[in-house]
Amino acid sequence: MDLVTLALLNNRFEGVARKMANTLLRTGRSGVLNIARDFSCCIVTADAELLVANEGLPIHVLSGPDIMARYMKEYCPDLKAGDAFINNSPYHGCSHAADHTILVPIVDDEGRHRFTVLAKAHQADIGNSIPTTYHGAARDVYEEGALIFPSVRVQENYQTNQDFVRMCRMRIRVPDQWWGDFLAALGAARIGEQEIRTMAAEVGWDALEAFSREWLDYSEKRMIEAVRALPSGRATRLSRHDPFPGTPEDGIPVTVHVGIDAEAARISVDLTENMDCLPCGLNLSEACTRTAAMVGIFNSIDHTVPKNAGSFRRIDLRLKDNCVVGVPRHPTSCSVATTNVADRVANPVQCAIAEIAEGRGMAECGAVIPPSVAVISGIHPRDGKPFINQVFLGMTGGAGSPSADAWLTIGHVGNAGMCNLDSVELDELRQPLYVASRRLLPDTEGAGEHVGAPSIAVEFGPVGCDISVGYVSDGVVNAALGTRGGGEGGPANQYLIEENGSREPLPSCAQVDVADRQLVLSISAGGGGYGNPKSRPAEKVARDVGLGRITAERARAVYGVVLGKDGSIDPEETARLRAAA
Repeated sequence: MDLVTLALLNNRFEGVARKMANTLLRTGRSGVLNIARDFSCCIVTADAELLVANEGLPIHVLSGPDIMARYMKEYCPDLKAGDAFINNSPYHGCSHAADHTILVPIVDDEGRHRFTVLAKAHQADIGNSIPTTYHGAARDVYEEGALIFPSVRVQENYQTNQDFVRMCRMRIRVPDQWWGDFLAALGAARIGEQEIRTMAAEVGWDALEAFSREWLDYSEKRMIEAVRALPSGRATRLSRHDPFPGTPEDGIPVTVHVGIDAEAARISVDLTENMDCLPCGLNLSEACTRTAAMVGIFNSIDHTVPKNAGSFRRIDLRLKDNCVVGVPRHPTSCSVATTNVADRVANPVQCAIAEIAEGRGMAECGAVIPPSVAVISGIHPRDGKPFINQVFLGMTGGAGSPSADAWLTIGHVGNAGMCNLDSVELDELRQPLYVASRRLLPDTEGAGEHVGAPSIAVEFGPVGCDISVGYVSDGVVNAALGTRGGGEGGPANQYLIEENGSREPLPSCAQVDVADRQLVLSISAGGGGYGNPKSRPAEKVARDVGLGRITAERARAVYGVVLGKDGSIDPEETARLRAAA
């Protein structure tokens, strides 16, 4: 296939994924979808290989869609046009139970399965035993409480199985909201089916399959070039998740061994030197383990390499069965698999590559999930009905990189900045919520030649009722680490503010009841810095002081930059301080 045709068809497939995503954004009923954009769409081949994805969350799509599609084929080998399946099983390829994924096999007029489209949408509620989709303290999947669907057929001949619908409506706290989100995801997948059928009518199914093979081969060639541009080497990094209920007293250490073989054009990540699954919700699903390692790799190489099954051929992952960062066994809980410990895999991988290859990799992104990104629930005083939604009021977390300062609101490394921060006004309109303040905290950036993001502080509370706030806030003890001489990002923290203004510390993992007139103060984690802070251009340091990002005292003590009362740089004192360092 000539390169022009290859490029055109790739753009057509990417356009299909974008149309699917646009459908989900505009028709999703819950704020977690139609404001925060916590969803992803992708297309896999009939052989269950990732072909293209929308600009969604990397932790959703790099691995997992392939596994889910394989289970769909294994459990239902008689795929037919009009079928649709749902998968949210962390034991069958999904990321975690909160990510309801709709799979639609695309079957031609002769009954041959050609592609599968997937729409993965994070749910506001899944029927957990407590009102949150992040049950960090769940000792197993039974205590977690959600209905688990391992690639279950929910539509046949385009008709929805009403038994499935009744099960979900009985279990989920906001059934009408869930039903709207289900229809949005299903509609997105059907749009994908329709668009690919239109493409096939124009160019033929065989041409589309030929494109798939050649595009994956091309992607592998691009990956080979990218890996050969790196030096060969090996590095080991340790990242540590904070202690939570069900973890050891010092938290969860995650050790990664990263190897680059430039001549063979292969990158390896070995995760086998880690502890067994734990009696809590922090264990990773296989999909999230694989994806997190790949996130760290793709954050460290030429960003133009396509992220699909072709480029994945040059990556070797070693996982262990029944491991907290491996392949979980049922009934292990993986309730929080997309975020906390997954970030403790991706971050050290990109830091290890930074150690091997100067000018590559990244520092650590800040940890999540602080109360400002909590699942909030209660009874709305306006109509007396229950409400539940995940809000995205504030998280920063961006890491310093070899060539730029942090992406301020990346959220966390697996999110990659693809979730939006909520509009304060929209959140206050939709929920009985008052947001008192949202501001960046000075002197919390990871210092470096290229700085990490500062922390963000958000104060919020209920209006006219009580609410429950469920969160799992990592990074209170173990802040984001810098690399190649960069400093740590600011730690996370959280407090309950009484009506008289007094503060009480809150635990890192909790379901907190907040009364009317009380506020929660949420401080998100900052990101680590990249490179020696005293190599940062003095002009940038002075700019940061002028913007209120850092104080003049920190500029002098950490960056070796001396400023006058008017904010101007004192070149002689600055040169003296930096030379002394």
